Amino acid sequence: MRSLTRRSPVAGLVVSMRPRQWLKNLIVATAPLAAGVLTDPPVLARVVVAIATFTLVSAAVYLVNDVCDAEEDRRHPIKSLRPIAAGDVTPPTALAAATVLAVIGITAGTLLAWELGLTLAIYLGLQVSYALWLKHMAVIDLAVVASGFVLRAVGGGVAVGVVLSQWFLLVAAFGSLFMVAGKRYSELQALGSAAGTRRSLELYSESYLRFVWGLAAGVTITAYSLWAFEISPESGTPWQAISIAPFVLGVLRYSVDVDRGLAGEPEDIVLRDRVLQTIGVAWLITFALGVAA
Repeated sequence: MRSLTRRSPVAGLVVSMRPRQWLKNLIVATAPLAAGVLTDPPVLARVVVAIATFTLVSAAVYLVNDVCDAEEDRRHPIKSLRPIAAGDVTPPTALAAATVLAVIGITAGTLLAWELGLTLAIYLGLQVSYALWLKHMAVIDLAVVASGFVLRAVGGGVAVGVVLSQWFLLVAAFGSLFMVAGKRYSELQALGSAAGTRRSLELYSESYLRFVWGLAAGVTITAYSLWAFEISPESGTPWQAISIAPFVLGVLRYSVDVDRGLAGEPEDIVLRDRVLQTIGVAWLITFALGVAA
């Protein structure tokens, strides 16, 4: 299936950078938010720059990934419309743009904080390695994709000098694994392992992926609960502890979409599921009240 209307190279590059997935880069703000410093103007400015650097580098990764996956994407009912797979953007053009974006992003991150620059470089190295060969290795491919979310959270912390809690890192790590395993499970349900659109799907069964996302969900909720109790005040209303309730509801609501095989594109769930959005707002308000107290 090919697009009937050809895009210009510039429009094709923008589409290939996947603007809808830039929503993931808001994870950069989670560590400063949890530390209660996000509302400080200088901190907020640094967080905005950090989000921008991850947006640039992740856009570069998407371009590289689409070049590597072009042949498989052409066999996918939806991904065949991606500009590189459809022939609207040539691989050399995409790789040149990816190089420019990565250099600008890492340079800007390094100027803000050398630790952020290092985090961005590690993120880029892991994700490019994934696109080239790690995506064909069972379990490793799940871990590498999940690491992208974790490194975003770490990047926000190092950008503003926030010490990251061990429980926070566990929530980020296993929460990411939960989402990635759910994505693979949905893809397997929708396309099957023999569709030829993602070779890593041939390495998994539905029961194994259900086990992984179920295990990851359990660890995520446990780690979040321990973290919430750790940062709750000794006196006054324990808003962080109260936030456990909407957090668990959010995980359970997202799991409904995973179980139905609708989590192939996590950002679509976040943007379309009004109930999940309402739960997310309730969690954010509850947690923010604890931070502000």
